Amino acid sequence: MQAVVDAFKHSWNNYKKYAWGYDELKPLSKTFSMWFNLGLTIVDSLDTLYIMGLLNEFEEAKSWVANSLSFDRGSNINLFECTIRVLGGLLSAFHLSGDSIFLKKAQELGDKLMPAFDTSSGVPFSDVDFSSNRGHNPAWGSESSTSEVSTIQLEFIDLSRVTNDPKYEKAAMRVTKHLHNLYKKQGLVPIYINPSTGAFRQSATITFGARGDSYYEYLLKIWMLTGDSDAASDYIEAMKGMEELLLRETSASKLLYVGELLAGNNFSPKMDHLVCFLGGNLALAASKGLERSKFMTFGRRLTDTCIEFYNRMKTGLSPEIVHFNTQKNSTIQQEMFVKTADSHNLQRPETIESLFYLYRLTGNKTYQDVGWKIFQAFEKYTKVEGGYTSIGNVQNPANVQPRNKMESFWLSETLKYFYLLFTDDPNYVSLNEYIFNTEAHLIPFSYSSPRLGDYFNDDAGKIRVTIKPKNSNNNNNNNVNNNSDNDNYGNVNDDHEDDNNK
Repeated sequence: MQAVVDAFKHSWNNYKKYAWGYDELKPLSKTFSMWFNLGLTIVDSLDTLYIMGLLNEFEEAKSWVANSLSFDRGSNINLFECTIRVLGGLLSAFHLSGDSIFLKKAQELGDKLMPAFDTSSGVPFSDVDFSSNRGHNPAWGSESSTSEVSTIQLEFIDLSRVTNDPKYEKAAMRVTKHLHNLYKKQGLVPIYINPSTGAFRQSATITFGARGDSYYEYLLKIWMLTGDSDAASDYIEAMKGMEELLLRETSASKLLYVGELLAGNNFSPKMDHLVCFLGGNLALAASKGLERSKFMTFGRRLTDTCIEFYNRMKTGLSPEIVHFNTQKNSTIQQEMFVKTADSHNLQRPETIESLFYLYRLTGNKTYQDVGWKIFQAFEKYTKVEGGYTSIGNVQNPANVQPRNKMESFWLSETLKYFYLLFTDDPNYVSLNEYIFNTEAHLIPFSYSSPRLGDYFNDDAGKIRVTIKPKNSNNNNNNNVNNNSDNDNYGNVNDDHEDDNNK
């Protein structure tokens, strides 16, 4: 665990030295890059700092949020990215620390994002102009990505509950209800949707990868947070559709993988690393009583496939995309291949995320062992003097082609999931107390919700804090709790009235 903390410190200290207040670090040139002009790495890292017990750094980051974080500029702010990273980061920091400045900033941001929903269908525009307070389509076209409009709900629900203002949840859940009522292909959705008409682009690809992935992730988590039975039903239907239309097995190693449906219902044996979230997501669903045996089996086997993404590369790091050989007589060496254009590694978290879930839910330490091997590969091939960098070629250890970018999700997701994977205490950031948003920010199942004004009063009480930050130098015990038999959410038709009035 200390090795992970050290990796975080190396990343953070170089960001602080060369890019403080800017969005992301360029570790090779020791400069910075701008995206939203919101100090993205700072806000995205807040809860990781707290969880790792780096409280001096946390206080420094909090001071920047209080004094420098502003939402008064920016013309092309992506609703999805800003919600999952910045709004999610602020809310998570608030829940962990109880400090009202994070809630204050979260509500300011929520209000700035609301114009995205000003469409005839209620399906939001992809972008918001903070200067004019208007939503608009992206530069590339007149549509939004399906995953983006359906992966803002947890954060907006949470914001409504801590402010006692229903407008955020109402706007976001209107989208979910709209998607529920649209025609789907056995529960599976095309990756583009028009905010003006509210209709899918029917010729679009169906995938659990880019622009599709987190639609499915959030169906499960919306149900877990709110008890919404439509979300649970849509999730189960989608998983059955995935099994029937997208799930395949290689002939040699019997690797289970999820492909894509292209226009004309043509199957493509292409699997993004992004799809590797699904193993942990299915295991989580199984732990809550949904298709317990089948979903857990699929979750384990899909994660085994994702582990092979790493094992079969010479660097021990996964490429961005893998293709599978559909020939029945293909050998082990032939069954998985990577195109040159897909050989890069962006420090993505999805496989580590699934390892974390499966370890927490089964107690099988093999998942820790696999995670440690992957962590060592990141250390060997992505660590540079100025931080950690994404790389361009996972197949050539002699020249991995460093790309001069340290993603903010390296700190918010990948290193956080590594840290929690190696933490044997199942009650530290317990899956029974928190849901992780798609950027690995924490949303609690249960908390009191005093009115917003109470939090802005310096004399007000703080929210119930369930996590006390650990000393990052302390070792943890080896007690592992198998949560796979937790049936708190075993009935899909349960309205969970108590959960809806948190």
